[in-house]
Amino acid sequence: MAKLSFDELLDAGVHFGHLRRKWNPNMAPYIFMERNGIHIIDLYKTQAKLEDAQNAIKQIAKSGRRILFVATKKQAKSLVADLVKKINMPYVTERWPGGMLTNFATIRKAVRKMANIDKMATTSSWTNLSKREKLQITRERAKLEKNLGSISDMSRLPAALFVVDINKERIAVAEARKLNIPIFAMVDTNTDPTLIDFAIPANDDASKSIYLIVNAAVQAIAEGLNERKMAKEKQDVKEETTTDIDEVDIKSTSEALVKAEEDADKSAEKGAPAAPVEGKPKRKRKTISKKN
Repeated sequence: MAKLSFDELLDAGVHFGHLRRKWNPNMAPYIFMERNGIHIIDLYKTQAKLEDAQNAIKQIAKSGRRILFVATKKQAKSLVADLVKKINMPYVTERWPGGMLTNFATIRKAVRKMANIDKMATTSSWTNLSKREKLQITRERAKLEKNLGSISDMSRLPAALFVVDINKERIAVAEARKLNIPIFAMVDTNTDPTLIDFAIPANDDASKSIYLIVNAAVQAIAEGLNERKMAKEKQDVKEETTTDIDEVDIKSTSEALVKAEEDADKSAEKGAPAAPVEGKPKRKRKTISKKN
């Protein structure tokens, strides 16, 4: 798993925090110094926390569970969507629908409605609709696609959240905390890291910083998915080999029994006592003694 160097973090501006007057005191352990009224993040702490987050998120992906990415701020939307699509994970880059986690059943109904509209468009009932009705349904479908299209294949609650800005995504964070869903997040100097399970101290406003941290998480997930795939292929090969061996054993046993029976038949035809057939031992007759 690739680890980000100090220089890579520095070049991306990961160390730039917010103005001192905006800081959250809980970020004190991750602040290196203050320069011109701006807090500077300790990049050595960032490296350590990022590595912990990568290891944890990799194991989640390796187990086959899903990680939901949340990034609705302007400078993060498109780059997060492009990165997450590579690993086929769900993401939210538009407005967070309230209750997405705590009222997940309702969200799934909306997703099913989108699928039903697609199905209806291929049937004769669609041609019988007026132009106005078609336009209304098409607009509704487009709205659902915009807000829920990126999570349409998420059939159950995610195993974890990855959040870019926990202040902006406070509703998503609150819902995840209520359901005890682990949260991975970039935490800037104006946020509260105690709300997060795996806090990564980093500049959550600069595009380069966001890209670098999110890409590191995506690579860890990709590695976990690859290890899961390789383990499954190895298990499939092992099962096929075991099946082939069992079939050979059964065939050999059957052939031996058939040969033994043929030999017994030949001996009987010649009047010689038949040899016992292997695999079919004779049953002993029980002797019952009468009581006087």
